[in-house]
Formats: sequence, structure tokens, C-alpha cells
Amino acid sequence: MRASYIVPLAAFVASNAQAEPLTYDQALRQAVANSPGSASTQAGITAAAADARAAGSLPDPRLAVGLDNFPVSGPPAFTLNRDDMTMGRVGLQQDVPNLAKRHAAQAQASAAVVTAETTQAVRLRQIRLGAGLAWIDLAYAEQRLGALDRLLVSLHSLPAIARTAAGSGTARPSQTLAVDQVIAGLDDRRDALVAGVARARAMLTRWTGVVAPTIAGSVPAPDLNPTQLRAALERNPELLAAAAGVRRAEADVDAARAEKRPDWGFELAYQRRDPRYGDMVSVGATMSLPLFARTRQNPRIAARQAAATQAEAEREDTRRALTGDLEAGLADHVMHHEQWQRARNVLLRIAHQRAELETASYSAGRAGLLDVIETKTALADAELTTLDREAEVARDGVRLTVTFGSDDR
Repeated sequence: MRASYIVPLAAFVASNAQAEPLTYDQALRQAVANSPGSASTQAGITAAAADARAAGSLPDPRLAVGLDNFPVSGPPAFTLNRDDMTMGRVGLQQDVPNLAKRHAAQAQASAAVVTAETTQAVRLRQIRLGAGLAWIDLAYAEQRLGALDRLLVSLHSLPAIARTAAGSGTARPSQTLAVDQVIAGLDDRRDALVAGVARARAMLTRWTGVVAPTIAGSVPAPDLNPTQLRAALERNPELLAAAAGVRRAEADVDAARAEKRPDWGFELAYQRRDPRYGDMVSVGATMSLPLFARTRQNPRIAARQAAATQAEAEREDTRRALTGDLEAGLADHVMHHEQWQRARNVLLRIAHQRAELETASYSAGRAGLLDVIETKTALADAELTTLDREAEVARDGVRLTVTFGSDDR
């Protein structure tokens, strides 16, 4: 093996000395378990649930303390014990919003909890999708690098053969340079593939938190069930989040309408007077009077109704977008699968046959060394093309399964 890629290979092996192998399913689980985004959205659910427990409850009572009927003129002015009406007062006041308003607050809080839960579900799917695609990218990046390394190993003895042939007069000296030129071009391609492996590993680390992940296990089967994916569309977290937004908007409409109903308030006070006159107790009630609904409550109701219409339209837009994305993704998957099969069963087979025939012709003296290198390079191109197309099929499977399937994958 050429020294130019022995050193990078040694560095690659050393960097993986502490590598942690991950299967596809393990990568998804690690991503969910280690994601800061998952923790943040879970905290949002906890916060919304805590708010929901208090929604619709009565406001806190208020303590009222005062001095009533304190004289400021006449003979008893500025005295506390010369007027039988002067008294100190301490009381409790309790506001009681109308029942419709409290029920609307409970509905708003319940919708907020559902929104937080669907936000969590959407975030988890994004995490699983990112980890799944990163795992697929690393798996096929390593396979591409391996395919090119096998070609370089098969070609590493050709420069010496070309120089021997040129020395014996059976080949032109320029052919030696041509062989070196081809191999240098393949080394450049290898450098790009090494960088691709490093990028894919960095992305898998970004999603899973594993410092030096390596691929373990097999690539998930690319087979999809379009019927199941379509049936699961109504349970998609993005659509459920849009539906929660509709419920929140409807609760806002109910809350605005509840403003047209009167609220109540109650007060109980104990009044302390001079012992000569005796103490007193007072009770009272208040009621709000929504008398100006045309300029106050009605515009708010109209605004909330418009927001509810907007939320309903956004839910329908989300449904159409998801349906379109699913059908387009399925169509792309069929196309990519056909292209992969064609590359594997036709293009790669022909490239193998050409390489074998040219090698046999070279051994028989009917073909030149450059012809052998050309066919081997074409074989490498066919192998890389086949891997590219297979990787696209695998990415389609991950994208469609995670985005539109159940939350198990």
C-alpha cells in the first residue's frame, strides 16, 4: 500500500482506538437520551402541566385593613375616641370570576399541555431523523472508502510493472507517467472520501453525544409500507400540534365570550370601635357590569374568532403539506430504488465483466496497461455509484419511516 495513504489510515485507526460501536437502533436511542433539545421540551411539558393544575381556580383572597369614619373637622376632629362612628377595619375580599371564564382557562391550559407534548414529539422525531441519517451517511461513507481502498491495493503494483515494461521496450515511457497520474487522481478521490467519513462521524457525534462512534450491525432494510405510512398521517405530531393550536384558539374565543358575563366579589369585614359603642361586622358583594360590550368585549371576541379561523387554516395547510411531502417522498423512493437496482444488476455487472476481459487481454498481450487501469477505474466508479444510490434509498427509508411512521423508529 502506498505510503501516501498508510499515514492517514494509521491516524484513522488510532482515532478509533476508543471508538464506541453503534447499531442503527442504538444510535437513535442514544440521540434521544443525550439530546439537550429533548430535555428542554420535556421541561416545557412539566411547566405546562404545572400551570394546568392551577388553571380555573379562584384568585387569591385579599386582606383589607383600614380606618373608617375618622373625623377631620368639628369638636372630635383628629381623635379616635370621641366619635361613635370611628372604627378600625380588617376584612377579607374574594373575587369570583364567572364559571364560563374559569372553564375557558382550564381549556386553555389543557391545550397548552397538548401543545407542549406535541412539541416534544416533533422534537424527538427531528432528533431521531438527524441521528438516523448521520448513521446512514457514516455507514456508506466507510463503504465508499473501503471500495476505493480495494482498488488502490489492486493498482499499487502497476507503476513498477509499467517501469519494467518501459525498460524492456514493450511499453512507451510516457505510459509510466500516465499510470502515476491515474493513481494520483484516485488518491485525491480517497482524500475526499476520508474527509467524508470524518464529517459523517462528526454529525453522528453531534446527535448521539458519542465521542468516536463507529458503525455496528447492518443497514436497516429499505422496504416501506406506504399504506401504513398514510394511515399514520393523522397521528403525526406536527398535525397534532396544529390541532392543539385550534383547540387553544377555540378556548380563547370562549374566554373572550366569558368577558360578557358578570364576575362577582365578596367581602367580610370586622370593624373595631371604642368599647363604649361596640364592634361591628360588615358583609358585601360586588358584580362587574359589562355594559359596553360593543366597544370592549365584542371586538376581542371578533379578534379571537379570526385567530381560530387562522389556526384551522394552518391545520389544514399542515395536513396538505405532510400529505404532499409523504407522496413526493414515496415517489422519490421508488425512483431511487429502481436506479439502485439498475446500478447493481446492470452497470456494476458490466463494469466487472469489462475489467475481467481487459485483464485477460492484457495477460494475453492484446491490451495495454492503461486499458486495464481504465477498466478498473470504471469498476470503482460503478461501485461508488452503486453505493451512492443505495445510500439514497436507505436515506429515503429513514426519512419516511421516522417522519411519517410510528415513534418506535
